[in-house]
This record gives sequence, structure tokens and C-alpha cells, in this order.
Amino acid sequence: MEMTRKDFLKAVALAGMTTTFSAASPFAVVAQQGKNAAGSDVDLVALMGGEPGAMFEKGIEALGGMSRFVDKGAKVVIKPNIGWDKKPELAANTNPELIVAMINAAKDCGAKEIVVFDNTCDNWRRSYENSGIEAAAKKAGAVVVPANEERYYREVSLPKAKVLKKAKIHEAILDCDVWFNAPILKNHGGAKMTIAMKNLMGIVWDRQAFHRLGLDQAIADIGTYEKPACLNVVDAYRAMKANGPRGRNEADVVTPKCLFMSTDPVAVDVAAIRTFNQFQKMPLENVRYVAMAEELKLGVADLSKLNVERVKM
Repeated sequence: MEMTRKDFLKAVALAGMTTTFSAASPFAVVAQQGKNAAGSDVDLVALMGGEPGAMFEKGIEALGGMSRFVDKGAKVVIKPNIGWDKKPELAANTNPELIVAMINAAKDCGAKEIVVFDNTCDNWRRSYENSGIEAAAKKAGAVVVPANEERYYREVSLPKAKVLKKAKIHEAILDCDVWFNAPILKNHGGAKMTIAMKNLMGIVWDRQAFHRLGLDQAIADIGTYEKPACLNVVDAYRAMKANGPRGRNEADVVTPKCLFMSTDPVAVDVAAIRTFNQFQKMPLENVRYVAMAEELKLGVADLSKLNVERVKM
């Protein structure tokens, strides 16, 4: 099922997004350097109706350009969801076209190195291959590294966390200058939704600790790591509406053709959940880690308090 413009407008209205489209040129209202037409900072961009790469290009422009995040000579990490041995059409993993667009944008800024990785749930070699991300990322010029052994991780303290007081985080994140979080929008059996905040479980070695300590609070806690993602880019071109996070077949997949981008992981998850709710009922209060993350001051859940730019491709 593909999302219509009417569905999209309804979803973002529910989320408190009050800016309007320009019928002649939906992107013309966006000024430079991450400012909207009123000259205010853009906190979140919601895009609908384009292909993944094209939507990213419009979205990053609305946020002030990739150079806002990536300096020349920077070591950059892009962390998609590559957790499952599934082809792109099944919406278990981030769309490879989006990752290529992000790599190209970082290259255009003069990034010294661009690394892509995920701590997968299925066999890492098969997940990297069948997701389409490994081949696409390498062809675009990124380095794709494994995350399947503990030796790739180093322990950090999380003093602001409530239950997850320490975690072993992948060296690619620890050693980079800047990193991007690029999840896909999916249903999840335990956490109800897996979007930007839950995607951080893929930077950690011991994910069982999340379940031992309380999944929702641990998801919020990992967001207190002192080196957060500079930008969260939620792939909702395809979304998994049921049987997540792995999915069963194409009956679990809908096609909103949307993309959400924000430096705020709480806000971007809320926006994505509102859109998901158009296909499968998911009250925001059921996704408990959202409120927990806001309590930790990781972001804003009330999108009416933010400047949100909507772009119809």
C-alpha cells in the first residue's frame, strides 16, 4: 500500500507539523543554512513522494546542507539497519539507495573516509550481502566493516543513564569525527517500534543487557552516549507494518514513500510513528522509550514546539 498526499498531510498534522506546502514548488519555501521562510532554524524535515536518494538531497538542503555536519577531511560513519538477511523489498533493512545518497553527500564535502556497519541479528555476511547495502556502499566509495566480534568494541560509561550505566560501543563510532543514524521504519514485537533510537542497539556489542535491564529504558539510555549521531535519517520509503523487526513476507510491507530527518532523535521518531499510524494503529504512548528519552532530555516529543518543514516531491 502506497501513502497518498492526503494520508501524509493527515499524519503530519496529527504530529503538530504546521508549515504548509507550496503548490507550485514545494521546496521553494526553504531558505538556506537550515532556515525556513520565516528565518527560523528547521528542526525536522518530513518529505513524501520521492525516491530515497532524491528525498535525502532535498532534506539535507532544507537542514542547511551536508557541510553543516561534515568537514573536509572528516572520518564519517553511516549506521543503517542491516540487521536481517532480507532483500530490500521486504523492508527489514535500510534502503540502499538512501545510503548511497548519504555517502555521495559526505564525499562531496571532502570526507576523508566513510564507514558503514551494523551489528546484525542474522548472519552478518548474508545480511550485508542480501540487504544490498554492502555492494551499494562499496560502489559509492565507502568502507564496509564487520561488527560480529567483541574485539571491535570498547566500553564506555553512560553516567546520565538510568539502568544502562555502561556499554561496549563499536570502534567505528568511537573513532569517527561524525556519524549518521539511518534506520528504517518498522514494527517491533518488544519495543513496539524500531526507528532512530532503537537503531542504536546496532552500535552496541551486548544487546542482551538491554533485555535484562528493561528494553525501553535501555533504549533511552543508550541515547545518552556523549557522542550522539549528528543527524537521524529515517527511511520510510518502505515500512514494515507487522511481524517486525524481521518480517515474514511482502504482506508485511507498505510503501509510504516518506523520509524524516532531524538532529533530534525523539522528534524524528514521533514523526515517523504518526505516519506509521496511518497503516497500523500504534498509539504514541505504547512506544514507552519515547517518553523515557524525553525525560532524559534527549529531545522533544511535542512537534508543535518545533519548526518542521514538509516537502512534497
